[in-house]
Amino acid sequence: MRLDRFLSNRPHLSRKTARQLLQDGRVRLDGRLTCDPHAAVDAFSSIEIQQPDGDWQCLQQGVPRCYLMLNKPAGCVSATRDPQHPTVLDWIDAPWKDQLHLPGRLDFNTTGLLLLTNDGHWSRHLSLPDSELPKTYRVTTRDPISPETAAVFQQGVYFAYENLTTRPAELQLLASHQALLTIHEGRYHQVKRMFAAVGNKVVSLHRQSIGAVTLDASLQPGQWRMLTAAEITLLDCRPARHVADVPVEMQVSV
Repeated sequence: MRLDRFLSNRPHLSRKTARQLLQDGRVRLDGRLTCDPHAAVDAFSSIEIQQPDGDWQCLQQGVPRCYLMLNKPAGCVSATRDPQHPTVLDWIDAPWKDQLHLPGRLDFNTTGLLLLTNDGHWSRHLSLPDSELPKTYRVTTRDPISPETAAVFQQGVYFAYENLTTRPAELQLLASHQALLTIHEGRYHQVKRMFAAVGNKVVSLHRQSIGAVTLDASLQPGQWRMLTAAEITLLDCRPARHVADVPVEMQVSV
């Protein structure tokens, strides 16, 4: 919403008064004076106007932006609600957890790095197909991983159901039945289907990183913490200054 429209929608402010406040430099948006009627505001915006006596009146305090990582355990659904199974929100013991949603998912028994936020713009950026954020998984397979698998994945794997070929992926062999796989998209059961295409089966899957952000090694399954300013910057989504908006009580892991 535009700032001038937000102001004129207040019961005690007319359009004329809103315009005059902006022209006189008596409006603060996120703590800064602004005269721009077209400035974008949303639920996260802090908006104040200056009264004739010089005092500032808060019209909207603004919801703190919240970005966190969870070490997802097996046996829960990457969703905010599910009628049959526990969800990842069951691991977030905080009164504001219902504000969160997931920019990406992990399968029921897949573990590891999962991001949650209340910022829809940030989520959409992460979820765009063209963002090509690499995602790295530790994969354990039923059968030994053949030496040819890396070359097949690098060329791309054809999925007949969608009639498409996956983007090139990088496979690093760790042991006969274990490897690190980095993909640059997030299609349905993609890792499992890629290994099935070469005649193998994934028996366990753990996401280690998204982009340059790696799962905090100190987080046990089911534990979470807020992303740091540096991690948000690495994901190139939202200016790091917004991390400071998060109250201390929202930054403590449980």
